[in-house]
Amino acid sequence: MPALEQMAASPVPVSVSAQDEILLKLEAVWKRFGPVTAVKEVTFAARSGEVHALLGENGAGKSTLMAIAAGDLMADAGTITLCGQPANAVSTKNLLALVHQHPAVFPELTVTENMLLAVPKSLRTGFANDAQWVKAQLDLVGSNANPSARIAEIDIAQSHLIELAKALAIKPKVLVLDEPTAALTADLVEVLFKNIRRVASQGTAVVYISHRLKEIRQIADRVTVMRDGAVQGGGVISELSDDEILQLIVGRSLKHAYPPKAVARQASERHIEIINLTGSAFSDISIRVGAGEIFGIAGISGNGQSEFLRSVAGLVRARSGKISLSGEEMRLNDPAAARAAGIIYLSPERQKEGIFQPLSVRENASISSLHRFARFGIVSRRLEEEAVDEQRQKLNIRAATIEQRITTLSGGNQQKTLMARALLADASAILAEEPTAGIDVGARADIYAILRELADRGTMVILVSSDIVELEGLCDRVAVFSRGQIVAELSGDQVNEGEIGRSMISATTLRQSGVSSSPKPRSILRTLGSSDQVPSVVLALIVVCLALTISSVNPRFLSAFNVEKVLFMSAAVSFVAFGQLCTVLTGRIDLSVGPLVGLSVIVASYFINEGGGGLTLFLGLFLMLVTGAIVGLVNGSLIRFANFTAVAATIGVYIIIQGISLLLRPFPDGMIGSGYMEFMKSTIGGVPMVFVVAAVSGIILDLALVRTRWGMVIRAIGSNEKAAAQIGVNVTAALIGAYVICGMFTAVGGMIIAAMLGIGDANQGTEFTLSSIAAVVLGGASLFGGRGSFTAVMLGALLINQVNSSMVFLGLSQAWQFWFLGLLTIMGVAVYSQAAKSATAR
Repeated sequence: MPALEQMAASPVPVSVSAQDEILLKLEAVWKRFGPVTAVKEVTFAARSGEVHALLGENGAGKSTLMAIAAGDLMADAGTITLCGQPANAVSTKNLLALVHQHPAVFPELTVTENMLLAVPKSLRTGFANDAQWVKAQLDLVGSNANPSARIAEIDIAQSHLIELAKALAIKPKVLVLDEPTAALTADLVEVLFKNIRRVASQGTAVVYISHRLKEIRQIADRVTVMRDGAVQGGGVISELSDDEILQLIVGRSLKHAYPPKAVARQASERHIEIINLTGSAFSDISIRVGAGEIFGIAGISGNGQSEFLRSVAGLVRARSGKISLSGEEMRLNDPAAARAAGIIYLSPERQKEGIFQPLSVRENASISSLHRFARFGIVSRRLEEEAVDEQRQKLNIRAATIEQRITTLSGGNQQKTLMARALLADASAILAEEPTAGIDVGARADIYAILRELADRGTMVILVSSDIVELEGLCDRVAVFSRGQIVAELSGDQVNEGEIGRSMISATTLRQSGVSSSPKPRSILRTLGSSDQVPSVVLALIVVCLALTISSVNPRFLSAFNVEKVLFMSAAVSFVAFGQLCTVLTGRIDLSVGPLVGLSVIVASYFINEGGGGLTLFLGLFLMLVTGAIVGLVNGSLIRFANFTAVAATIGVYIIIQGISLLLRPFPDGMIGSGYMEFMKSTIGGVPMVFVVAAVSGIILDLALVRTRWGMVIRAIGSNEKAAAQIGVNVTAALIGAYVICGMFTAVGGMIIAAMLGIGDANQGTEFTLSSIAAVVLGGASLFGGRGSFTAVMLGALLINQVNSSMVFLGLSQAWQFWFLGLLTIMGVAVYSQAAKSATAR
């Protein structure tokens, strides 16, 4: 094959006559990660108005090369030119848009917020308002996502469409699409291709990374193939055959992508039988899959096949029906029971539901079968390593060692590791949903062979796939889903692309009454988990009910004096908790706020004294805020620049602040001026002025959280920091800024405490660390970042102080304050965790 050998010998040439059309050009680019060379002297060009396909196996260097082009990675050597200028001299983010294989979206932000944060306001013109603009962008890519829904509440296909909508809205000169159809159905793929053709016709250079040759034939003008980090060849797509392209991709000939099906299966008592299984998205599903059989499920996305498969694994609730394994009935809706029976579910979202990202290949592969290697409860590392290494070699998992972290592997090798987990666990049934999504042609063939080997060993395999050709080549029987029901079951020669496609598009079955096509009805937990403001209502009701209950036992609880005292203290805790929430929204925490309150009081004791003038008072308040800002700056810098964890950095600062406080005031001293104390304790209609300020501040901060870029940025960082950096957010400035704001809010809390104590005391304030965290938790904020409400946090602070006060009126000891506070915190975490789980459950 002389022509093919010539193409493989050198990079794809760039003709001199086409230089004025080249929008993206990479020349002699190198990139190494430690001892691994990911990109080797690659030269690549993308031309205006052309769709240029970039092919290669997972790990070939395609995504790394485009990340370099997008500015997400820095090349070790070589030059990158964008629109005729060096890439480092232009605004890469405005000229090149990269649609990632794993959507760079923010799960805790709404669809609208994701769109607004990613696209500059200057590009959102021509519409009456932002909502109208967002709807237009979603319609353009065929997305039916609710603009007000959180990304965490929508499926993976819609996330991909939103990622595409963000990229198209920027109107880039160069558009890079990394496996854009991995989660899309045929109708959405056609919408995608329509958009690609549209932007290409407008002069955009499109780089299309994919593993599907059929798609490449449909959409691409030119192709470049990479393998092992280097360009192997390429050219005009119409001048290359599939065999030539495949040989460039894998370095070998792939004559048979699909292993041969079993000609005849021996009768076996082993089987999985599902009878009249009904859930929210499917009804009366009955199938029987025998040992050694691969049973496929086809259907347009959203017709209940995914929910059905997950219900068999116990992950989605089934309302009725029976599931039996070899005649033994299993409990419904019990994932532990399914797993104990040997049923293993392989999710299409392996990053979220498959692999354990911090763990090694060995740990990921053996985690379900550790009992096999244990002696008297202690795992034998030698036996474990031998078993996993055997699977690594057998399944051709490309890892230098089984101790390699799994996130360093390509998608195909991660999927093979999950297959190794199933093999080591001796699974009785494999439930595989889109097992080859985003996987290259070589790895796909390996996975087909693994699934067939599993079947030949007697394992029952049920496969959901949106790829009809895959179903035809791999499955012994295929059931076609439509509107939550099986409309056709094909076997033998009927299992072919034509029959499967015909059954899918000709189905006339109506959705039964038990199967809803509308969104799930909102239960109390689902409503609680989907809104940041619902916790405010819940907490307000609890505060009122508790007040009425305690006052019925002791009427003095609602006396003006006690109410004023509780509200005053709640204001102090609220401001400290406001600061704490700022850090929690970014996915961090600040344990130093307690001692900082004490240090603020000590600063006040030196300046806000009896007889001091207005200038001295102003200087004292200013220094308190500056102290808080400096502490926040130190905390943020340690976390961002020194790579400290938030806990390590802030606990260290906690100790240092406490030492400084004791140095300044070894003993309580420095009386706070009475005029300042009276002013801070003044009331408005019987309500402390500082509480009114706290309440108004909470409302204003909540508005800022959802209506300003600052609010969206700090929530975005906590939701997906990597994605935030990819869309151009200055993560460093935002994170350090959050800690500075936290320190300043804490100083405001210290101003209130100074008025309450009246003296500088280094031993006061440390309890505010736990109180602020408890208020944040009770307010429904996620400790993982991305969501929360300042108003709810204020009500959480009010509830904490109400409980503390009620202990006195009930005649209970101080120990009860800690017990009640601990119990409330645990209950808050439990309720909100379940609510969040319910809100995002599919």
